[in-house]
Amino acid sequence: MLYDGDGSYLAGTVPFIRDGLRAGEPIMVAVGAERIELLTEVLGPDADAVCFADMAELGANPARIIPAWHSFLEAEGEPGRAIRGIGEPIWAGRTPDELTECQLHEALLNVAFRGADGFRLLCPYDAAALPSGVVREARCSHPVVAQGVERSCSPDYRGRDGVPPQSEAPLPPPPLGARSLGFDADTLTDVRELVQTCGETAGLDDEQVNELVLAVHELASNSILHGGGIGVARAWHDDGAAVCEVRDRGRFDDPLAGRRPPRPDQLGGWGLWIANHACDLVQVRTGPAGTTVRVRMRAL
Repeated sequence: MLYDGDGSYLAGTVPFIRDGLRAGEPIMVAVGAERIELLTEVLGPDADAVCFADMAELGANPARIIPAWHSFLEAEGEPGRAIRGIGEPIWAGRTPDELTECQLHEALLNVAFRGADGFRLLCPYDAAALPSGVVREARCSHPVVAQGVERSCSPDYRGRDGVPPQSEAPLPPPPLGARSLGFDADTLTDVRELVQTCGETAGLDDEQVNELVLAVHELASNSILHGGGIGVARAWHDDGAAVCEVRDRGRFDDPLAGRRPPRPDQLGGWGLWIANHACDLVQVRTGPAGTTVRVRMRAL
């Protein structure tokens, strides 16, 4: 849904919400705090029946949004029961890296919920505040576009399995001052020490340092199990954040890796899931030459 102000935003979202409430459909609205306040005021008592989530918190790392929708569907879903959602992960002010991961998330929604026939998800885009290229990409990742009273199939839609090309482009190289360490199964302790030093000098508190160390340790362990037994870890600082990456010769085939919760009895496959829930941003690039996972954690 493309909008250009509060009026068109409310005209597109409020009827969608109220139609769902009249039909007895559970609805979750994950948008910014200002939008939640606006919708709550307009909906009045009806707002009590809506599950609101602040997207600035839920979607700080865009890879955590699909698991949140899955949790809502599991909690509220019943056979034959339709469910509605509104999700707005893209807003003016997102960093370029965050924006790319948000755009990948929007495309992966089509994969994650391909079998959820009763799930209707509305994705608002502020066409007045966002760059034209972002709006154009929205048309590529969504099969239907609504603007005002117009609703039409998007001729630019890439298809259910299409992803934004920028999400497949190689990540920028680490800065020259980045510390680098080759590792194998016998040197995971060195990886943890590298990450701990990076986190401490970046100003992370003790809890953050521990979470970052755990996340990178799990990624490095995945490299040993699935990436040829060896890998390279790098760590550096960037604008008040600790940044770490793990590279190996393995390859991800599942586009939703890290976005599905591992089974409790599962021995492997926890690395990306843990990284996504611990870090502010996780970027994954995989291809014939191997895989790079880069994580970022900002000091509080």
